[in-house]
Amino acid sequence: MFIYNFKINGGKTLKIIIVILSLFMLGVFLISVYRIFFTKGKFIVNDEVKAKEITEIEADNYANILQAVHEDLNSYLGLKIKFTGYVYRVLDFTDEQFVLARDMLLNENKTQSVVIGFLSQYKNAQNFENGTWVELTGTIERGKYHNEEIPIINVTEMQETDEPEDNFVPHPSNTYIPTSGLL
Repeated sequence: MFIYNFKINGGKTLKIIIVILSLFMLGVFLISVYRIFFTKGKFIVNDEVKAKEITEIEADNYANILQAVHEDLNSYLGLKIKFTGYVYRVLDFTDEQFVLARDMLLNENKTQSVVIGFLSQYKNAQNFENGTWVELTGTIERGKYHNEEIPIINVTEMQETDEPEDNFVPHPSNTYIPTSGLL
């Protein structure tokens, strides 16, 4: 039978643990200082949506996304989206322009609503009557309307579709927090 007896010097072991922890904390501190002062505060975050991917927008968050894109257009430029809405035109639009529209509820009783949507352009837009429900795929680009810079959907595909059961979209939520370039 073999018996091993270990005697640990408590004072010396504690000093070693404190030195190791201090070196670790010093390393974390130095890395943090380097990132703050030498990268100019620009941390690399890889949460970009690839330009090839198509983001399908749901009716529940259409108003939130519309608001987010209008507030920070640069983050969404080049993003390919797919959505269903109806063709809505006003008098000063060209033959290629329309709004991909939905009716946004202003109250719970569904008695008041307004038309909201992205200004869109499509070379064959004149083939779709005002009020026609369509599903389209397009890219968010920078455009101008009445000398104001706004997002415009450059439509690549557009086809007629059936009106959804609930054609209303809810008001933008105060709790919706978009991430940069990510819908």
